[in-house]
Amino acid sequence: MLQEKAGEVAGKIWNALNETEGLTQKQIKKATKLVDKDFFLGLGWLLREDKVFTSEVENELFVVLK
Repeated sequence: MLQEKAGEVAGKIWNALNETEGLTQKQIKKATKLVDKDFFLGLGWLLREDKVFTSEVENELFVVLK
């Protein structure tokens, strides 16, 4: 069940990032209406699948699609 949810949340994050130059954690959470727990679940999925690159910009998490 959790694996299914992780895939769903990852899809929401991917869709928010699609056709952008990348977004901050706050921007993604605002666009997807995700809480921290779910955001990190989906982000972990995307990182494991090597679909995103993360960095820290001005003390904020920044995520870009590969």
